[in-house]
Amino acid sequence: MDPEARRRILRNMLESRCLDERLIKAQYQGLGYFWTGGPGEEAFNSCVGALLDVGQGPDFDFLHPHYRSSAIGLMTGLRSIDFLRQMLGRATDPFSYGRNFCNHFCDTERNLGPVTSPVNSQFVFALGTARAQLGRSGITVTVGGDASTHQGDFASLLTWATRPNDALPILILITNNRIGISTRYETQHARDSITPRAEAFGIPTAIVDGLSIDESYAALEEGFAWVREHRRPYMIEARVSRLYGHSTSSGAQREVEAEDPLDREVVPVDWRRDIEARLRDELEVVRAEPAVDAASADQHVWAEG
Repeated sequence: MDPEARRRILRNMLESRCLDERLIKAQYQGLGYFWTGGPGEEAFNSCVGALLDVGQGPDFDFLHPHYRSSAIGLMTGLRSIDFLRQMLGRATDPFSYGRNFCNHFCDTERNLGPVTSPVNSQFVFALGTARAQLGRSGITVTVGGDASTHQGDFASLLTWATRPNDALPILILITNNRIGISTRYETQHARDSITPRAEAFGIPTAIVDGLSIDESYAALEEGFAWVREHRRPYMIEARVSRLYGHSTSSGAQREVEAEDPLDREVVPVDWRRDIEARLRDELEVVRAEPAVDAASADQHVWAEG
């Protein structure tokens, strides 16, 4: 990997971590109502963002993520201040105009999202954008957690993406932290990996250490290239951590036994200091902005008819 690209990925990992920590604090301070995010998944997700061909329309890649994917969005150019705006329910929130939970980003100019709270709806959204890309150059990337693969939409994705003579260009990414809300992986899944589910449909798969920048980037680079060339599904399962629990509904306390991907890296001290200072300043800017109300939301939704 190019050293400068790796440096950008590492910086993005820290940006995402500092942002989630700031969002958690904002919820504790009563500035927002709910947090759920992706601490522990930053290495893998930052590599995903680095490899996306970002733009608008079917000749670029579509991303259908879940609510632990904010590092992907930041890597493609989304701004931390806009995640703060969503957390505080501000009318200036460009993702949902202050009407959705934090980390539910959406950007039509970059083919990103929308993130939705149902944990597996993105899998069937992917079928639609991938069909629009038949005969085009872009591919569709969809991201979900291990628990979401027990939902029916994941089965629909595997079935409809692999029909004979009608395969779709979809890169399926499963971030496996081995727990769904409060349910342990081993009590729900018959196999140690999700990959046999895809292999039964003839989908090539890979399992990667999602805490490693270098291993994640190499596996993703191969997966992206395979789907671009063969125009068929490919699946990667990334073994990741869940560092702050499921959400603030369960306390968002630091899970001390979970491995932190940032602990594997040498992170310049001034990076964290500078990012945290900027986020504090941005939070004060956002606090002064107007809160959303029903009229402003309706104006955004219906203004274009």
